[in-house]
Amino acid sequence: MTAEPLPSAPGQPDLAHIRDWVFDLDNTLYPAECDLFAEIDARMTDFVARYLGVDAGAARRLQKRYYAEYGTTLKGLMTLHGMAPQAFLDHVHDIDLSPLPVDRSLRRALERLPGRRFVYTNGSRRHAERVTRQMGLQGVFDGLFGIEEGAFHPKPDPRSYAAFCAAFDVAPEEAIFFEDLERNLKPAREMGFATVLVRSDAQWTAGEPAAARPAGRSHGQSPCADYVTDSLADFLQAVCPDP
Repeated sequence: MTAEPLPSAPGQPDLAHIRDWVFDLDNTLYPAECDLFAEIDARMTDFVARYLGVDAGAARRLQKRYYAEYGTTLKGLMTLHGMAPQAFLDHVHDIDLSPLPVDRSLRRALERLPGRRFVYTNGSRRHAERVTRQMGLQGVFDGLFGIEEGAFHPKPDPRSYAAFCAAFDVAPEEAIFFEDLERNLKPAREMGFATVLVRSDAQWTAGEPAAARPAGRSHGQSPCADYVTDSLADFLQAVCPDP
């Protein structure tokens, strides 16, 4: 698809240069209030306890330590314990997706965007496929990039972003990156992406609180974000309104 420049109006984000739209998955593409990640989080604790033969409390502490030090619990298990990743990915993403909405307004907003659209997640490709299908977003995206495609280097590891850009021939200076975690926005911004922090009143279970912020330019609210919004669909609607 050939991208046409977006018009810029007062109060609208100035994104006329954007050719590629890159979206994190969990708590970004769908609202954090769905609390889907709580189930993933609990299944990670269960897997760590069984894999390492420790009780739930010790497993929880290790899970959070590996997340903090390695970017994901999975990467910590692979690095420190030589774990093969597939069983972990299959277990933690075997979750009930019924809390996810079929989001027709988001689909319409995504379809109006000029250029290409991608999902880029620290989860598995299968998880991305299941979530987008459940939300009625199948066929909207030009590519799904899971942790497998990044050679299991998770965001915010710079190698992950480089692998994503190489896989889809993305030029960061002509792309925008949507995320719910500020630490994952930092490398993207340093590479030249425009960045959007998608925030929520919900408390994220990995220990990083989220707080609602109005849509629009961040005005210093986040050093890693050019824009901050509490509604992805509303932000995209402002960028490319209904005809």
